[in-house]
Amino acid sequence: MTSTADLYDLHGDDLQSLPLQLRSFGGRTSFEGPIRTVRCFQDNVLLRSLLSSPGEGAVLVVDGDGSYGTALMGDMIAQLAVDNGWAGVVINGCVRDSAAIATMPLGVKALGTNPRKSGKQGTGEADVTVEFGGVAFRPGARLYADEDGVLVER
Repeated sequence: MTSTADLYDLHGDDLQSLPLQLRSFGGRTSFEGPIRTVRCFQDNVLLRSLLSSPGEGAVLVVDGDGSYGTALMGDMIAQLAVDNGWAGVVINGCVRDSAAIATMPLGVKALGTNPRKSGKQGTGEADVTVEFGGVAFRPGARLYADEDGVLVER
């Protein structure tokens, strides 16, 4: 994969640059793919459901409303993503089991960690445009991520 810095130099403002300083948790620090989305707040039922289906190299972007209150993904859900062929997960929220996730061949970026489980009510929306950090994540648009950050096609 071409670095995000080089991609930005080539394409400039045709790409959106996410200014949030997300931490990298997965075993892959560079990843890319078409976007799928979930919007949820402290509830990971939809996230788990999507990652249980074939990912075909996609990146799941999860808008957890920036909450540090619970983790939206742990090692078991991350393993579902690996098993189902997802390239990565970008979470505007937290993960848990970070040491285990670090050993998995999956790109994972999130705000931080929290050992507390999320709720299981099944609330939220999937495959809708989500926005955070001033960037719009549209289903089907391409996302690029590496150590320098996250870029998204406009």
